[in-house]
Amino acid sequence: MTEQTFSAILAERARADPDEPLVVDSAGAMTAGELDAAASALAHELLRRGVRRDDLVAVSLRNGRDFVIACFGIWRAGATPQPLSTELTAGERGALEALAVPAAAVGSRPVSPGIAWLPGARVAPRGGELPDTAASCWKAPATSGSTGRPKIVRAAAPATLDPSRPVAEFLPHRATQIVAGPLWHSAVFTYAFRGLLTGHRLVILDRFDPAAWVTAVETHRATWGLLVPAMMARLLRLPAEARVPERVASIESVLHMGAPCAPTLKRAFLDWIGAERVDEVYAGSESNGLTRITGTDWLERPGSVGRPIGGTEIRIRDDSGRDLPTGEGGLVWMRRGAAPAYAYVGASSRRDAEGWDTLGDVGHVDADGYLFLHDRSDDMINRGGDKIAPAVIEAALEEHPAVAEAVAFGVADDELGQVVHAAVRLTDPAASASVMAHARAHLGRRAPVALHVSTTPLRNDAGKVRRSALAERFVG
Repeated sequence: MTEQTFSAILAERARADPDEPLVVDSAGAMTAGELDAAASALAHELLRRGVRRDDLVAVSLRNGRDFVIACFGIWRAGATPQPLSTELTAGERGALEALAVPAAAVGSRPVSPGIAWLPGARVAPRGGELPDTAASCWKAPATSGSTGRPKIVRAAAPATLDPSRPVAEFLPHRATQIVAGPLWHSAVFTYAFRGLLTGHRLVILDRFDPAAWVTAVETHRATWGLLVPAMMARLLRLPAEARVPERVASIESVLHMGAPCAPTLKRAFLDWIGAERVDEVYAGSESNGLTRITGTDWLERPGSVGRPIGGTEIRIRDDSGRDLPTGEGGLVWMRRGAAPAYAYVGASSRRDAEGWDTLGDVGHVDADGYLFLHDRSDDMINRGGDKIAPAVIEAALEEHPAVAEAVAFGVADDELGQVVHAAVRLTDPAASASVMAHARAHLGRRAPVALHVSTTPLRNDAGKVRRSALAERFVG
């Protein structure tokens, strides 16, 4: 089969079996026929509001069928969805609108004038045929990374796909996919919609809740899902009787990505789910390269994020751009194909003339080509010339039974340049002294000089954190 537009793939699925449930959320099941009709209605409305081919349309909706309707309606109109968090401040939303200049917005009200606004994705149906068209860019998620400076990542690939071919070796061709993370997040968005376009049924949670995840897997016999380490940790904190292996027996594979995973957490997760059913992928919104490691391979190389796949090449370079030998740490550079897979709006790419690109992560490659990440270069803490990876601090802290979550960050110091601080969320409010003693015993001089206790989650629903914002919040 040749490539088809996303719109045509949905239409064909609706024609083949209009009563097939494609999306299951808190409101029940939505069939292929219902999704197809709702997408057409929205496409007509967007075109009536002046949206044209390759325009950006912001989508800021909570998880559920309306998010799916919005994106298919935008694709059917020949435009590009720009998924946005529903929790952006007015300032953050305004900065992104200044960069993207969207033609319309679905969901949360835009803050800039002149943007057509639809409060929801479901609109009254309109008659008339719609052309089978595809935007030249299939998604344009927003990201701020660790710096807080907003930018948009426009995919170079058009809104077309061959639905007869699997998208990736770690994404099954047909599955019941449980969507636990926010659909505005790039990875969740990518695998949910790529899956739906190649035969998946989506079971969408309103937001991640560990007990609800287990119940949804059991109830809907989910076979595939994407998690981030923060979700994995919360699942493992459920009482043993709430996560007996039989309840998640339908899961054929779980993919985790999006943040560093502490070895102790990963080992415990593999013990629960089964190493043969766990994949880890390292990639970014930019799709400039990716690696993969199975759970069984990880047990032989704890801490690795795998070897390159999908035509990816990897080099490790120092700050001057010199290639480093095997085993030596430096900036991770990747190359995948002759043409870039993305274009930034609001930032400059670091891609060089030979196609090598970096996400800003620090790591090394072993003799067998397995990549090990240390941390993001922007987040490294420079304590008197000693480069400390926050992930190492966080992993040690989270080994303490009272630490539900930890985030390390650097704070300016007159003598050392920076010193280590950490924010922690505790299961026992009286455990601060014990946690600090644990940190000193396991980290020595790299232990935090201060712990800041938070009663609210430190990472967002996608498992992401801005360490600079935490430093401002706790230290000023």
